[in-house]
Amino acid sequence: MDLHFTKMQGCGNDFIVIDDPMSEWDFDESAVQLLCDRHFGVGADGIILVRPATDPAADFFMLYHNADGSLAEMCGNGIRVFARFLMETGRVALDAIEVQTLGGIKHVETTRDEDGRFVSARVDMGEPVLAAVDIPTTLAGDPVLDAPIVTELGDVRVTCVSMGNPHAIIWVDDVDSAPVTTLGPLVEVDAAFPRKTNVEFAQVVGVDRIRLRVWERGVGETLACGTGACATLVAAALTGRTGRVATIELPGGDLEIEWSETGRVIMTGPAETVFEGALVVPDEE
Repeated sequence: MDLHFTKMQGCGNDFIVIDDPMSEWDFDESAVQLLCDRHFGVGADGIILVRPATDPAADFFMLYHNADGSLAEMCGNGIRVFARFLMETGRVALDAIEVQTLGGIKHVETTRDEDGRFVSARVDMGEPVLAAVDIPTTLAGDPVLDAPIVTELGDVRVTCVSMGNPHAIIWVDDVDSAPVTTLGPLVEVDAAFPRKTNVEFAQVVGVDRIRLRVWERGVGETLACGTGACATLVAAALTGRTGRVATIELPGGDLEIEWSETGRVIMTGPAETVFEGALVVPDEE
């Protein structure tokens, strides 16, 4: 049986998208790791399965695996890719859909150009979670603002936010020289985070602009992280570093983030199709 897939990306955060209308594809960790391997597989930061919603309030269900095989509650860049996939395959006729995720139902709106082609997706990411027990983290504070963590590389201060998945934001003077690949994995698995955490290294360059690099839980450094961009804007506003609207500059492109007065976080950004393909999966004897 062939495994048909579409390779897609949002700000360089890339995914293997698999249409799974019968919920028949069940990948274990080793299978996900092989598919996401950039030398021996297709290569991706994660796998997105497009399934029917199990919640009557949603239109479709997005099941997301990190590249290490672990399940993630949500993926901000992934949900924009998900929306574009549905639009381009004719699965949805409207430009607004409700997407069920392990982190709850997300409202997504797509915009098109005059020829009807996809331009961007606007996602209501919901309200940020600031209570330490719900992020979850054992660090003190509700919210957890600039809390100290002791690591092998020295003390570091983090601000913690959940956008359906946990984030620890570290403020730096120069994001280019930030120790993303050395400090990031240490903070990811620190005992203060019982479900591990994504780690953001953020440089404020203006009241409405932040430069960001992200060490993603279960993946490593990626070119972009949608939930990380949202969490960083919330953390910056909470600590008085920016206002409630900002452009987040990531290595793979920019995201527009707004923490609205209603308390909900809105993310707007691109999504692109890279190529389509198929893998031959041997039948079990």
